Amino acid sequence: MKTKCPNCNASLNKVEVKVHGAQNKAISYQCPKCDYFEFEQNSSQKVIEELRETPLKIRQNIIKLSQDRLGIYFNQNVVRSLSLKNGEEIYLSVPDKRHIVLEIKEKEEEYK
Repeated sequence: MKTKCPNCNASLNKVEVKVHGAQNKAISYQCPKCDYFEFEQNSSQKVIEELRETPLKIRQNIIKLSQDRLGIYFNQNVVRSLSLKNGEEIYLSVPDKRHIVLEIKEKEEEYK
């Protein structure tokens, strides 16, 4: 790793950068005199991999469908990312009092 700024030849400072949505921090080398900075490759790659694995989280409101039934609408981002279609079957399970798991039925499963 370079310890000198390629622009002004000042010593670079090592800084751990917090990236929103990631637990790992990326290591950056920053020049205190000019705007030059660069990220260390290994730590940056770990942050990118972690962000790719992070599930989509969207705040939703529960709505009343009828007398004793509640429901939620799927946001267009969820529909697009999962390629959901009208009438498609899903499986719903409740593993505990704080989680609901929805599983999309695979096309191959229909014929088994």
